[in-house]
Amino acid sequence: MRILRRLRLRLRSLFRGDRLERELHEEMAFHLDELARQEIARGRPADAAAFEAHRVFGGVARWQEECRDMRKVGAIEHRVQDLRFAIRQLVRYRGFASAAIVVPALGIAACVAIFGFVDAALIEPMPYTQPSRLVTVFGTRPDLAAARNRGSVSYLDFRDWQKRSRTFSSLAAYDVRAGFLLETVSDTEFVPGVRVTSGFFQTLGVTPVLGRTFDPNEEGNGAPPAVVISYAAWQKRFAGSPDVLGQTVTLQSPWLGNAESHLVIGVLPPGFHFPMTQQAEFWATIRRPQPCWGNRNCRSLESIARLADGTTAQAASAEMTGILEQLQREYPDQHRSAEVAKLVSLRDVMLGDVGRVLILLLAGSLLLLLIASANVTSLVLARTDSRVAEIALRHALGASSPRLVLQFFTEALVLAIIAGALGMLLAFLGMSFLSSLLTADMISRMPYLQEIGLKPRPILFAVVVTVLVGSVFALTPLTRISLAAMLPGLRDDRRTTGTTWRRFGAHSVVAQLALAIVLLVGAGLLSRSLYRLLHVDIGFNAQQLAGLFVNPRSMPMTSPDSTGASTEQPGAVARQIAERVGQLPGVQSVAYTDLLPLGVALAPSSTFWVTGRANELQLPEDWPVRRISAHYLATLQARLLRGRYFSEEEVARVRPVMIINESAARRYFSGEDAIGRSIALGGPDAPGREIVGVIADIKDGPPETPSHPSAYVPFNQPVFTLAIRLTPSAPTLVPMVRAAIHEIRPNALIGQLETFGERVDRLPSTALHRSTAWLTGAFAILAFVLSVVGLYGVVAYSVGQRTREIGVRVALGASRRLVYRLVMGEALWLAGLGITVGLVCAVIATTLMRRLLFDVSSSDPLTLLGSGLVLVVAALLASYLPARRAASIDPITVLRTS
Repeated sequence: MRILRRLRLRLRSLFRGDRLERELHEEMAFHLDELARQEIARGRPADAAAFEAHRVFGGVARWQEECRDMRKVGAIEHRVQDLRFAIRQLVRYRGFASAAIVVPALGIAACVAIFGFVDAALIEPMPYTQPSRLVTVFGTRPDLAAARNRGSVSYLDFRDWQKRSRTFSSLAAYDVRAGFLLETVSDTEFVPGVRVTSGFFQTLGVTPVLGRTFDPNEEGNGAPPAVVISYAAWQKRFAGSPDVLGQTVTLQSPWLGNAESHLVIGVLPPGFHFPMTQQAEFWATIRRPQPCWGNRNCRSLESIARLADGTTAQAASAEMTGILEQLQREYPDQHRSAEVAKLVSLRDVMLGDVGRVLILLLAGSLLLLLIASANVTSLVLARTDSRVAEIALRHALGASSPRLVLQFFTEALVLAIIAGALGMLLAFLGMSFLSSLLTADMISRMPYLQEIGLKPRPILFAVVVTVLVGSVFALTPLTRISLAAMLPGLRDDRRTTGTTWRRFGAHSVVAQLALAIVLLVGAGLLSRSLYRLLHVDIGFNAQQLAGLFVNPRSMPMTSPDSTGASTEQPGAVARQIAERVGQLPGVQSVAYTDLLPLGVALAPSSTFWVTGRANELQLPEDWPVRRISAHYLATLQARLLRGRYFSEEEVARVRPVMIINESAARRYFSGEDAIGRSIALGGPDAPGREIVGVIADIKDGPPETPSHPSAYVPFNQPVFTLAIRLTPSAPTLVPMVRAAIHEIRPNALIGQLETFGERVDRLPSTALHRSTAWLTGAFAILAFVLSVVGLYGVVAYSVGQRTREIGVRVALGASRRLVYRLVMGEALWLAGLGITVGLVCAVIATTLMRRLLFDVSSSDPLTLLGSGLVLVVAALLASYLPARRAASIDPITVLRTS
């Protein structure tokens, strides 16, 4: 009962404190009145009786404090008082409060926003079973700087890998030629999809929410056509019906035709994603004969494997290297180049350069937070120095050091909570803004970034960062409390405190400038890299050039032969459509090809064999081969170096001729004239093709990829992509182009008309370089502003503290020029020291981002010198106003008031 009474009393003291104070005041007044009446009864006057009552009773305030202490809630009341005082201080000094809240909030927001992306990409576990055991396997040539078709393997070689490997518990593969044509009730549309080996989902360890995944008997010749659909496709195309299992969908390859009904056997879980297949909706198996799958030279698959328990990646790599050597001995014509196996974790393959970019951005945001913290430290220390007299007075009146510490801690807590809350809000807005910048293509390649938000880990990270910032607020004033307590006579000694602040502020500014230089150099390198990427020589004129994918589908002109195959000449429909589109207003020329340049899709590749050359002198490496029309290279405005382009007759009859690029001519015919020579594609027994022309290298892949040998042969494919050269004043062509194509093929499947400017913008490398440059640039600009403001604050405070000194100098004859030199020299000294330290740190730091740069050295002298020069100019501007104010000091006024 006694404990309950005490608890009840404490709760009343907390929540009904005003009433208890009134009761305490009334009780004290009652005792004083009783004592006064007793004195009056003894014959004393009323005034004397009241005085005697107070003397006998003792100090009223002391008794009130003892009564309050008996409630055991004094500490809480003190904290409430401190909280109210802290809020009043913030309201009174709004300028300081605004700066002390906004500056760290910006740093917190940047860190938390970037950490949200880091959490989603690097920390959040992948939606697979034991993802750390998953690797990709590929063969690479050690004699080449960069092996082509990294990760690719032919289907026949893959089957040999499966049979011979023992270090993997499972091994699977998927075809890089993704996508299906889905026949619906009203139309046919292109849908994202991929063909995989039967053990693909078992290797990943994915369990469907409905049905099952593929069985081994559903792969290979004669296997029944089955399909597994994604959760999104289930909701979108089947309304989430549980009866989806057993239904059929008609799918066909956009490149090979042959539509077939596939039985739906399973639905994947909602959290499943596999970025390399770009959010595939339909998953089918490699099951029916295709020319590529029966050719060891056609490497169209990429593999994934799960390491067996107790097996290391090094052991698996050694075993796979042995298997590659066996295949080279057994099939020398298809494996003439010595290869070694390399294993890379699946997470690293999925992330690519995104992981490095996120780490770079997180490091940049942390540097920005450090700059903000240094700025806040200077700000809080200057504010504390202005309160030295207040601290000393509190100490003299009995406030202990712990009491003062708790007061400053409360003020720091209020600032940190407000800054943290504002930082969280800005971080959420920043995440939403950055997420809105992700295009559909980027999301398809990085589905793990779809649901960025304030999840538990980012929130915990924000709390930790806020606590660290709050520690800066709290610990900085503590360095001044002991000094203030020892100030004799509460005198206002500004020189000691001012010197302390100036020294700390100077060191803080040097650190801020050094960190700002690191960010400026990084942003400058990334910006120059982006500029070089967008202005690289791509080998053709991309201005006024557009592309359009076309699948004619139906072939009414076809007369099937006895085997049911089409006898229509390949490319006949493409020529008809190109001629019709070329008649449209605003079209200069039209051509067609299997794949346009500046793409991410792999072109069909083949081995080059120079006819008439001994086998031991051959360089049997796989290089891309493109199928083109007669006017394709002229439409691209490619540079013809020697020879000629194809004629219409050569393309129409698919003559055995070819055009090679400059890299192929240099590699295979060094010091010789390639025109008139012949190359066999695929092997020494294949028929040779006469070389009729040599063109400058064209960037078939992304702009940052190095040039490599390529060949161009007459077009002979069922589907194609139009290359359309437009006039500068071309009208909107999309409706007219579609109408013109439908005149030739009413049921043709037509893609989106895309200019090459849009095509470059959609490339992963371009988007990655652009976003990295923009974000790092934003951090650098903010760090630059904060550091310059910090420099201005130090110089301005220094001028204020040295007003008397400057006044004496002027009185003794110092010129305005000398005063300018004095003040601005101090700023330049700080800036020079910060820039020197920063440039050294920048050279070290930028070596870590070399893989993110294109055609720019990580120690590029122009960027280093330019960043330093920018800060020097900014330092002069930041110190000009304080120097001007110092030069205009009136020495008479200063000496009179000092």
